[in-house]
Amino acid sequence: MKATKARDALLAGVRGFALTLISMVGSITLFTLTVVSITLIPIGLGVLTTPLLVGRMRAHADFRRHLSATWCGLPIPSAYRPVPRRPGLAGWVERCTAVLRDPATWQDLRWLLVDMTAGFATAILAPTLLLYIAYGWVLALGVWRPIADAGGDWFLFVHIISQQSAYEAAALGTALFVLGLFVNPALLRGHFLLTRALLTPSREARLEQRVDRLTETRHDALDSSAAELRRIERDLHDGAQARLVAMGMNLGTIEALVEKDPAKAKQLLAMARESSAEALTELRDLVRGIHPPVLAERGLADAIRALALRLPVATEVSVELPERARAEAPVESAAYFAVSEVLTNAVKHASADSIWVDLTHDAGALRISVGDNGRGGATARAGGGLSGIERRLGTFDGILAVSSPAGGPTLVTMEIPCELS
Repeated sequence: MKATKARDALLAGVRGFALTLISMVGSITLFTLTVVSITLIPIGLGVLTTPLLVGRMRAHADFRRHLSATWCGLPIPSAYRPVPRRPGLAGWVERCTAVLRDPATWQDLRWLLVDMTAGFATAILAPTLLLYIAYGWVLALGVWRPIADAGGDWFLFVHIISQQSAYEAAALGTALFVLGLFVNPALLRGHFLLTRALLTPSREARLEQRVDRLTETRHDALDSSAAELRRIERDLHDGAQARLVAMGMNLGTIEALVEKDPAKAKQLLAMARESSAEALTELRDLVRGIHPPVLAERGLADAIRALALRLPVATEVSVELPERARAEAPVESAAYFAVSEVLTNAVKHASADSIWVDLTHDAGALRISVGDNGRGGATARAGGGLSGIERRLGTFDGILAVSSPAGGPTLVTMEIPCELS
């Protein structure tokens, strides 16, 4: 336990030193350049430079959000309005106007100002507490002499003029090092708490972002529903409907031949029976594509297991859900078809010989991971299958994450906020 605390304290000191450099270089530079760029807007030059610098400022803020989440477990939301991308001078004017009207721009500028002052001070404390011990003992080992000859120097509140005062400096540095072992993680967390207080968007901005998100997912849901209806109509027209029409024509022919040519009528009856069986099979497949009976009767876990059994690739399914627990039917349906699409992609495009599916529920979210040992290279690019899955999950505030380096393996993770009943 002591070793873990010491390691955490030393790591916090290193991270604090990194944040100090980031604050000195990144925050000061971006704040200065952005303010100068805004002041140059009246002469026209700022119209071109301000959108670029605001973009860099947002990237800098997002990087700090990432560090806050990964280093201290403090997620910081963002709510930037989209920036227009129309080309030409009019497009630059539109972009400049958009970023200046976004309250998040001025919030980021305020944060930069605080980050290069108070943020710098909170970040530098952690490494300072650890480094003073080295300076104190360097003084005690003899470096105090030339310093004393030059009139002395101050080690915090200790005036270095003799060996005794140098030993006092070494003792003070050691005490600060011990103090750092206890407080450094808290100092780092305090820095990010200050960052979160300044970078967290206002309630109005979050509501506006939420409305935009709901509008987007609503349009995606309507588009998906329309596409699904067109698919069902096409499958009915080209499949079962065509077979039923052909069967009706055969029955009409049988009616005319039943007395004149019983053998031919018997042959046509056999064909009609085969057509009816094929039409029934196609209707069952169509119903399964709309909402599989196993999903309605036995739940998502068994439906995914049944899906895996039909694949030509060995697929392992791991389920960690409360017994008999079910999510709402729309959520289960979305999750099922999302997994089905990912598995289909893995079989068709990944050249995998092993697939695995993990299904869990934690922290109020259904989490599904689908992995394969194929060739990798999968992305959620616009227009692709994974992009469609992302839109489907977005209807339920779900998210999709893809890790697929060239050469594999591929891991697709889906999360859907929901409660089990």
